[in-house]
Amino acid sequence: MEQAFGIATLWFGLALVATFLASRLRISGALMEILVGVAAAAILGRLFGPDAMGADLPWLKFLASTGAVILTFLAGAELEPAVMRRKWREVTVVGFISFLAPFLGCAAAARYLLGWSVGASWLAGIAMSTTSMAVVYAVMLETGLNRTDYGKGILGACFITDLGTVLALGAMFAPFTWRTLVFAATCLLAFGLLPVVTPRLMNHYANRTAAFRTKWVLFILFGLGSLALWAGSEAVLPAYVAGMVLATALGSDHVFIRRLRTLTIGFLTPLYFLRAGSFVSLPALLAAPATFLALFVGKIATKILGLHPVVGRFRPETSERWYYTLLMSTGLTFGTISALFGLTHGIVSPEQYSHLVAVVIASAVIPTLIANARFLPRHLMPTPATRAERRVSAKTPAPDEPLEEG
Repeated sequence: MEQAFGIATLWFGLALVATFLASRLRISGALMEILVGVAAAAILGRLFGPDAMGADLPWLKFLASTGAVILTFLAGAELEPAVMRRKWREVTVVGFISFLAPFLGCAAAARYLLGWSVGASWLAGIAMSTTSMAVVYAVMLETGLNRTDYGKGILGACFITDLGTVLALGAMFAPFTWRTLVFAATCLLAFGLLPVVTPRLMNHYANRTAAFRTKWVLFILFGLGSLALWAGSEAVLPAYVAGMVLATALGSDHVFIRRLRTLTIGFLTPLYFLRAGSFVSLPALLAAPATFLALFVGKIATKILGLHPVVGRFRPETSERWYYTLLMSTGLTFGTISALFGLTHGIVSPEQYSHLVAVVIASAVIPTLIANARFLPRHLMPTPATRAERRVSAKTPAPDEPLEEG
């Protein structure tokens, strides 16, 4: 227990450093946590050994994974069904191109430029095809774009992209078994029942029992997540869909959503982003920088060349088009998951894995920095007055409604 508290102190000390630097440099806190994780792993690993940060401790891995799952759920809860029905064409087309262009382009680059094996090349294409829901949503929370139709369209396209990644990984490498069928059937049943059952439970118990909403959400996410892992999928995928189907039932409760965000961003996601950064091996990158550059340029170039003209059909304004395109060029969660799958199944070597993870993390940082610094669509961001009004309305309870419900 003493070791656990010591490791936790180290990680949240790093999270505080990232917060201070992000505030001083005026960049996204999530991106700074990744960068601090890279630096801390390099320094502490050199001084005290590769396990100095305890990044592979089971409890730390669980908390970090929980952060990604709940953040993904919150992103799904932002997608109001009415908005998605209006934007189905944009979301589908942009999301599909965002997956297909880097999938084919980066697989070809790995095979014919880097000389990787066929299996490693296809896995590289899958890892490079992703868009980071966690990074995109964290950045949008800081700008307020998550509450706009523009932001909801980007989040919806992110889901389509990552769905393509998961399906490609499963079709090409993961066995399709009876467990997959059980998982799919259970998810379909749960997604059909949740919008019906949840409002009834909320009406009966939410204002009588402490934190009932939070306990219910965690029960759903952990249950579906464990089933997904049992079937060989990933816990974040059902979390996003669960957020979407519960958007109407829970999304309008701003007090609950705000408290769940506080729990997630204050406690869980710093562990996730710091841990993601700690996976980067700087010696492996320095030993073969051309490999890193080929994969990174391949991912960003194929994303931009594929997405920029397509996004322009839906968002002709220059800053909106570029911001949309650059955020869709990010990667993190499913990219690292795909790379780790390849490593554990012998598809890629440890050196190839380090390059894939490094490119995925670099794509989470560099496009987002450029997007926020150069192309942030400020005209779409909620004004300070609008945010203040929303906070006031969220804090004002309905008649006879207790303030302390979570």
